[in-house]
Amino acid sequence: MDKAAGTNRHGTVVGGRGPGLAPGVPSLTRQLAEWSAGLRHADLPARIEEYATSQVMSHLAVLRASLAHPLGRKLVGAFGTPLMTDPCRAAQVMAALSSCLYYEDSMYAGHVTHASVGVPLAYRRAQRLNGRALLTAVVAANECAARVTAACALGPLRGQGTSYTQLVGAVAARLHGARVPAGLWTNAWGLALAMPPWPLRRALLGSEAKVLSAATPVRTALDACDAAAAGLRGAEDILEHPGGLLAKFSDVASPETVTAGLGTRWHTETLTFKLNPAGAYVDAAVDCASQLHARLSPEDLHDIEEIVVSAARLTIAMDQEGAPYVDRDRSAIMALNVSVAYNVATALTTGAVVPADLAEPATADRLRWSLADRVRLEYDRGLSREVLRGTAPLGEALRQAGENGKRWLVAVMGEGITATTDIAGPPSTTFQEADKAVGARLRVTLRDGRVLTASCGRPKGAAGPETRHGHRELVRSKLASSGTSTEVIDGLDRLASLTTRQVDALVTRALSEPLPTPEANPASIR
Repeated sequence: MDKAAGTNRHGTVVGGRGPGLAPGVPSLTRQLAEWSAGLRHADLPARIEEYATSQVMSHLAVLRASLAHPLGRKLVGAFGTPLMTDPCRAAQVMAALSSCLYYEDSMYAGHVTHASVGVPLAYRRAQRLNGRALLTAVVAANECAARVTAACALGPLRGQGTSYTQLVGAVAARLHGARVPAGLWTNAWGLALAMPPWPLRRALLGSEAKVLSAATPVRTALDACDAAAAGLRGAEDILEHPGGLLAKFSDVASPETVTAGLGTRWHTETLTFKLNPAGAYVDAAVDCASQLHARLSPEDLHDIEEIVVSAARLTIAMDQEGAPYVDRDRSAIMALNVSVAYNVATALTTGAVVPADLAEPATADRLRWSLADRVRLEYDRGLSREVLRGTAPLGEALRQAGENGKRWLVAVMGEGITATTDIAGPPSTTFQEADKAVGARLRVTLRDGRVLTASCGRPKGAAGPETRHGHRELVRSKLASSGTSTEVIDGLDRLASLTTRQVDALVTRALSEPLPTPEANPASIR
């Protein structure tokens, strides 16, 4: 063991150079940069190109939804539009817009799209990106950001809290599009990751500051690229050094994850496509409530006595974190995003959760708050086990960490769940069968004695067999629900074949077509 390595509060190893990183081996950023800088469109399997195309389409739908929302209009007033000529500023505002509604896609591991998609879109004109070049930059950034985030997955920050994800992704996205050598990448990462943000939960959940959680690191990363191009040097071992990122942001570091299976173990195909502007661990409960909406009359909604949601521990923990900040129509959006009660009540009332449900008049609806008051969460051990068996959000990280991962799980979730959950086995050599199963069950009891139930093992859009075969249909519907024309949707479907001029024109049109009215609450997109 490296003498500089130490142990964290769980007694597991952090810091040091980690397995496979003996002296003389190139740094993690060097290995990642050399592979990513050399990645070309011809290297992408067809299925990866298809995932990336759907990812771009979904991201444009998120940007449009945010532009139509009151918070998005504030962001445009503060930073400008995503179509401004300064690509750095455009990337910053896109990151703010894509993060403000919790509507963005994610993968194992992290909410990488604010940088990995937003930056290539912003730089499409400056870097003269055709469809193939844009998609390759997206994949390169996906792979870099997701791998570093996965190496830190067993730690205190996850999801939107890992702002360092955007630092890694934005550097990769911009420099791949610029076609610069690997040495510039390592310096840019060393500079960008020198002072990574550590978000405060109080601000994320209790104010509108969350919009800066991606925008600020994206801007920092792009500045780091400029600094590296001007000759400033960063620490090349910024990831694995005992005083580096992995030591500070993980309880159980897995540095080997950063370079494992480059070119064969594609994190891009672990994508989960978000269909609800709500916390990822809430989606299954929303799907259950949407099922029951069709079985409830308007009169029935007033006669509901109790709503019980059976959920995994992660769902309950997320809900508990946000609960102190839920204040009905005065709630910050993030507090509403993670509230099981509000989202279930909304889906029972309207049949879906859409961006308009995160603003007035929806947030002032007395009926849905009355229903929210009747929601009770119950811990379900079986659902928790299924969460840990999947690739995301934690299963693969636990397998990668081995015995140290088991000890971390005991410290975080207790002996009980660890004893009954099979997380043994080697890490995956490929993510072609990636899975994310954060399920839920719903039981609604009415005053006349009727009991309605629904269950959902895997939310629609989550990584798994249904999404692997149907993600394009999902994102086309998501774009359509944002008011995007069929002509633009069809054009984006053919993104890989587009010229530089066609890409620029299509993205510009996608971001400038008329937006849906804020009051609209269309039928479910599923």
